Amino acid sequence: MAAGERPFSTTPGERAPSAANTAAVVVNPIKVDASRLRPVVAAAEKAAGWAETLWFETTLDDAGEGIAREAVARGAGVVVAAGGDGTVRAVAEGLRGTGVPIGLLPVGTGNLLARNLALTLTNMEQAVTAVFMGHDRRIDVGVISVTRADDSVEEKVFLVMAGLGIDAKMIAKTNKKLKKAVGWLAYVDGIGRAIPELKPVKLRFRLDGSSWKNTSVHTVIVGNCGMLPGGLLLIPDAKPDDGMLDIVALRPEGPLGWLRVWNKIAFENGVLRKSAVGRKVIDLNNDVRSVSYSTGRDFELTLDGVEDIQLDGDEWGMARAVHTWVDPGALLVRVPADTKAVTAA
Repeated sequence: MAAGERPFSTTPGERAPSAANTAAVVVNPIKVDASRLRPVVAAAEKAAGWAETLWFETTLDDAGEGIAREAVARGAGVVVAAGGDGTVRAVAEGLRGTGVPIGLLPVGTGNLLARNLALTLTNMEQAVTAVFMGHDRRIDVGVISVTRADDSVEEKVFLVMAGLGIDAKMIAKTNKKLKKAVGWLAYVDGIGRAIPELKPVKLRFRLDGSSWKNTSVHTVIVGNCGMLPGGLLLIPDAKPDDGMLDIVALRPEGPLGWLRVWNKIAFENGVLRKSAVGRKVIDLNNDVRSVSYSTGRDFELTLDGVEDIQLDGDEWGMARAVHTWVDPGALLVRVPADTKAVTAA
């Protein structure tokens, strides 16, 4: 092994980083103070023997997608998203299918993808060290195409969840100043604002090209991953690398309907599912209507009206039709190896 190189663990067929590699950091200046991040990156970069890191800032016109593509064109071997979940999603969109991995730093409110991949949510030095001394994990990407009220069509990717109903209304109504002050707990306030306006949504849907069916739900969420902020396990069987999407529908009925939904998500998924006895208790529970799950690769729905849409915790306007599908293994994520974190001097 040449001087300055470090051993890297790679999955079969993946390219191992070399000493000649260059990293790029895409900073959301609203979320991140780059001056505090630069010394940490410089120390890890030097320890790994990499070239000087490229630095970019997001703008109102480019949340990270175009910047990530530019970074790849300039030779970046890994592109780091330094921002919230929206920055991570935008950078991932630019890297989708390129074979260049994304690096994740714990700087956002939700850190949804990092949370679901069991990456650090607090240790910046460990996260930066992983960028230069980690290995690559291949995960799926969700793709969503929506039809707006004016018949225009937009397409984006999502890494964790896309949804309509209470989760989208909650995000749309969350106070931005409160979110900045207390983080994901601000969503509790958003839920309180959303529930009074929430009504069942009539829609038609089909899964994997099957025949169309009619239903009425309060919320539909399509997940590539299953965990929400606060450790809430919304979709317990969702895996980011199984080539499938998991769909959950919430249909609370009666005055205790939302309580049953909360019991399913917080107690059954979060507590009972952790033990064999608890799983047997879940199997004996016949309430499959309040919270129902299904899996597939391609999911379409059309609405009677228009509804709010959210992508990975960010509002994304309103739509009258939604088409989601999975792009298997389309993104590489740089994850830690068994290497001690590098600390800036």
